[in-house]
Amino acid sequence: MKFDESQMLKQLPSQFFASLVAKVNKKIDEGNDVINLGQGNPDQPTFDYIVSALGEAAKDPSTHKYSPFRGLAELKIAAADFYEQEYGVKVDPEKEVAILGGSKIGLVELPWALMNPGESLILPDPGYPDYLSGVVLGKVKYDTVPLRRENNFLPDYNEIPEEVARRAKFIYLNYPNNPTGAVATKEFYQKTVAFAQKYDIGVVSDFAYGALGFDNYKNPSFLEAEGAKDVGIEIYTFSKTFNMAGWRLAFAIGNAEIIEALNLIQDHLFVSVFPAIQRAGIEALRSKQRSEEVDALEAHYQQRRDAFISEAAKIGWNAFVPGGTFYAWMPVPEGYTSESFADFLLDKVNVAVAPGKGFGSMGDGYVRIGLLVSPERLIEAVKRISELHLFK
Repeated sequence: MKFDESQMLKQLPSQFFASLVAKVNKKIDEGNDVINLGQGNPDQPTFDYIVSALGEAAKDPSTHKYSPFRGLAELKIAAADFYEQEYGVKVDPEKEVAILGGSKIGLVELPWALMNPGESLILPDPGYPDYLSGVVLGKVKYDTVPLRRENNFLPDYNEIPEEVARRAKFIYLNYPNNPTGAVATKEFYQKTVAFAQKYDIGVVSDFAYGALGFDNYKNPSFLEAEGAKDVGIEIYTFSKTFNMAGWRLAFAIGNAEIIEALNLIQDHLFVSVFPAIQRAGIEALRSKQRSEEVDALEAHYQQRRDAFISEAAKIGWNAFVPGGTFYAWMPVPEGYTSESFADFLLDKVNVAVAPGKGFGSMGDGYVRIGLLVSPERLIEAVKRISELHLFK
């Protein structure tokens, strides 16, 4: 018998970075010392207090049963309390919080839950590639808004054509931004609310790197803007704040109608998340150790950022200085595309970087550097690149 994939599966975007991973692994298998700056996977362990909480919860037989379909009530309360403490935002934990098995699930399932085939949303360019998976699975259309360096990689709402704004049902935002490292302001989010209200557009704020701000900058939540909860939601993941990428835990928070739709589609797809992981998530949000651990993590990434961009500046490779995340967004030298430059670095000096084209057409003049190795290895990577004499 032969089983063909569905047309929907065949339409899904190809995984752009799969080829990069294959190239890096081939180099390593050949015995080369590759400095891999192309990854976006946190390299630090989950905080000890969270691991201990998981261990204790896993010993409790009650966590071995099915979770409530919509997650533990106590986790939703902890998420609501966290937002009030961190951002001054008050929400109803039962109606305005949805538990997710990772933020990617919420971002991809939202078009299924809240859009009809043929409707349109607006995506940032460059942006997180998996937003496009939701487009295909939801059978919707999309337009893009360019993120330009001269505007600090924030969308200029005046640049969105009237017809695009009028047909859009949602817009996705992501600050601190992957891949650029740009950060948003409260003023920008107030403009976002005004734009959403003018055109009746829902806002989805992907706040994956919300805890990671540099130079003592505290990233604002979209929900801090007046009227934000009327027009949208925010999705917060445990992956970056607590080094819990493999645990797959996140939550959506904000507009009750959007939250109900996400909960409803998940009633049919999942039985929430392993209860012991949810209990560990409660401890992650509530522990007195949280602030100290997160502050140390921010300082850790800032040390790496400073080491990399200062060393790169010495060879004339000038960064867009990231205000958050654990990435640096670097221009490619004249005569290269992002892909040819990435291939050249891997081939000549065993340094792997992520081509900007993988994040959208507007990313083609850049490569993304993952600040996920030690400062010493970051400095060594720049020294290797300096031997190629690409920059003046």
